[in-house]
This record gives sequence, C-alpha cells and structure tokens, in this order.
Amino acid sequence: MIVFYILWRNMKWRFQNPLSILITISQPILWLLLYSAVANGTMQHTGIDHYPAYILPGIIILVTMAACSSAGIINFIMKSNGSFYRLLIAPMKRSAIVLGQMLEAVLCTFLEVLILCSISLLFGVSFSFSIIDIFVMILLIFLTAFFMSGLTYTISLLLPNEVIYETMMNIIVLPIFFLSTALFPVENVSSLLKTVINLNPFTHVINVLRSIILGETISLEVVLPIIALLVFMCVCSLGLALWRLNKETAS
Repeated sequence: MIVFYILWRNMKWRFQNPLSILITISQPILWLLLYSAVANGTMQHTGIDHYPAYILPGIIILVTMAACSSAGIINFIMKSNGSFYRLLIAPMKRSAIVLGQMLEAVLCTFLEVLILCSISLLFGVSFSFSIIDIFVMILLIFLTAFFMSGLTYTISLLLPNEVIYETMMNIIVLPIFFLSTALFPVENVSSLLKTVINLNPFTHVINVLRSIILGETISLEVVLPIIALLVFMCVCSLGLALWRLNKETAS
C-alpha cells in the first residue's frame, strides 16, 4: 500500500504540473519532425523506405530516458519543501519509497510513448502488431524505464542541485542515444564505432522495437538475451537506488 501511496502522490504532482510532461516529450517530437523532414529522402538511398518509422524506436527510447530523467527532479522539489525528509522519518520501508517513485516514472514513460506513437501517425507511420509483439514491446519499454528510473533516482540523490543533475543526465543520455542505431544503420559506420554501438545495450532494444514496428519477424534467440540483460540492469539499478536512499537516512 505504501508503494501505491508514493506512486499516487507523485502522479498527482505530475498532473498538477503538466509542463513536466510537455517539456520532456517536446524535444523527441521535434527531433522526429526535423529528422523526418531533412533525412527522409537521403536515407532512402541506404535502403530505408520510410525514415519516420525507422527512427521511431530510437525516439521511443529517448522519450523513456527523458521521462525518467524528469522524475529525478521530483527529489529536488521534495527536498526543497521538506517532504523528502518527512518520508525518511516516516515508518515505511525504504524499498516502498524507491519503488513508488520509480513506478511513477514508468507510468509517465508509457503515457509519453503513447502520445509519441499517436503523433507519429501524422508522419505516415502505421502499426500492425500481434499480441506477442505488443507484449514484447511493452516489456522492453517497461524494463528500460525501470532501469533508467532507478539510475536517475540514484544520481538525483548524489548531486547537490537540479542544474548539475540536468547537465549530468544530458552527458549520459545523449551519448547513449547517438551511439546506437537510433538514427542510422550500424552497417554504415566505421568498424571502431560499430563496436561501440553494438556494445550499447539500448542498440539491441531499439533493433527489436524497430523490427516490431516495421512488421518484421522477431525470434526468441534475439529477444530473450536482451530481456535477461535488462532484468539484470534493473536489479542493479534498484539496488543502487536503495543503497543511496539508505545513505541519505544514515546521514
């Protein structure tokens, strides 16, 4: 019940401040618009028939990271009004506090992804999913958001203010996004850069999402290792968040 209380508390703040949703989704939508307009004709020479559909999976991951990054700001707001410290002295499990805030970031992610996919219809993107495709897509987005929310929660408790926090998140998110297959095929880059891109776990998440959106067949041999890796990353992320919150309590 404590988890749902924290979840509802943060969701209520989110809807009382809808600009937090608008701001985090505006940049990915702008990128979808600009890249679709500028690169659509050029990328057709690389074998990509519909560039907006091609980059949509990468933009979905960008939205996920942006939504989870904005969730970290809540900690700074809670610290400024004292509610963060009131939670620490309340008789509730630290895991409930962390999970409640992380799940709020996950729900916000799905809301923004839904908005993004609806807008992508205006760019000619069409969707034709099977039940399994929908399940895999939801699971991958959930695991990505859960990992990122734990990471942003930890970072927000490590840094002194939101200005440094936002700078740090840009340093983390933008390289992850650009050093992936979000905007271009990995076959078109040099061998060294290709190695870096293939080492990025979100490259493989984007590739699976792209296969689903483009109506291609996905195999369990490809999907299961990615899910296993994301689950491991989620466990590590949650552990870091709990460790950092316990450090706050001790101090």
